[in-house]
Amino acid sequence: MDADRGETGAEAGESGAKQRIVLFGSYAPSLVNFRGALIAELTGLGHDVFALAPDIDAATATAVRALGAEPVEVPLGRTSLNPLEAARTVRHLRRALGRIRPHLVIAYTIKPIVLAARALRRRPGPGFVPMITGLGYALIGGSGAKRLLVRRLALPMYRRALRRADLVIFQNPDDRRDFERLGLLPPATPVGMISGSGVDVRHFAPAPLPPGAAFLMISRFLRDKGISEFGEAARRIRAEHPEVAVRLAGWLDASPDSIGVDELAAIEAGGVENLGMLADVRTAIADCSVYVLPSYREGTPRSVLEAMAMGRAILTTDAPGCRETVIEGENGLMVPPGDADSLYRAMKRFVEEPHLRASMGAASRRLAESRFDVAAVNRVLLGHLGLAQPVSRTDPHR
Repeated sequence: MDADRGETGAEAGESGAKQRIVLFGSYAPSLVNFRGALIAELTGLGHDVFALAPDIDAATATAVRALGAEPVEVPLGRTSLNPLEAARTVRHLRRALGRIRPHLVIAYTIKPIVLAARALRRRPGPGFVPMITGLGYALIGGSGAKRLLVRRLALPMYRRALRRADLVIFQNPDDRRDFERLGLLPPATPVGMISGSGVDVRHFAPAPLPPGAAFLMISRFLRDKGISEFGEAARRIRAEHPEVAVRLAGWLDASPDSIGVDELAAIEAGGVENLGMLADVRTAIADCSVYVLPSYREGTPRSVLEAMAMGRAILTTDAPGCRETVIEGENGLMVPPGDADSLYRAMKRFVEEPHLRASMGAASRRLAESRFDVAAVNRVLLGHLGLAQPVSRTDPHR
């Protein structure tokens, strides 16, 4: 595995040899929606891929198998701090890994990373690569009692987990700097940098702009995503320009950071159309002219990349991960996180200066093609992992 700090010294397997690779996430649909292209690339190179997550439904299992991988269900509470539940996950993981005998384990989001590291503690063989897709609820700033407790527990767990890592993948430089500042990243651990999860620029093809201004936000309904600011800015825009469409797609989440039913109802009462959870977001993106994500922090926001690929101007925050997607004034605008007034003024500018929607949308498409195409992103990732070459035809494992 190559990285910008040199060789790991713990190769997952011989270069060019067929390998058994585990991908472990906390949300089953993300295996297909966010990692599907990576899985297809790995299986296309000749590797055996096992996709681990909790609550894998029949549709997700079918989609994983269609990519050439094997779905494996592992129980995991996404928001619980119960140590007994964590121990149960580790037991299941150890049994699954014992059956699979992987050469490489890739985990993403904090719980899979922490629990995979624990499960691998007695297994010196497999390479272990955490992918940091954002800081998450535990590490994003805030002063609530629940958040402070979670942070106090999460920091030492993350620190221990990353000691087991052979390579750590980051999606933006801010996250890497913060992990180093917090003492989470061991100084000698190799690091690789990628441009988010990438986006399939062919699947998310450019679509004609609607005739007027129309705004869209796609997200879980979490405070850290900026949904409260979006609701306030949308209320003011709709009061001044009732002809402007403002839409929201997503769902109420089990996270402690989720807004409540009453606040969602208030956002809808302010003139925001709630599209709910969408299986395919392309129609919703095609119906908007400006994509909005006022998040406090991201790894690299996938929904923004999808909107960019479809040729939409971007309105997001000058925050880690989000700022990676915008060249200010070229393909979009950035506002400070947590600032509903600045968000409203930026939305108003898009309403009153319609030429920005077309010019910035075209620039977004160009940026998506040049920087975020999933094929190019995965090539970089596979290079970091030392898996860029097809399996050798003379490999004895085949």
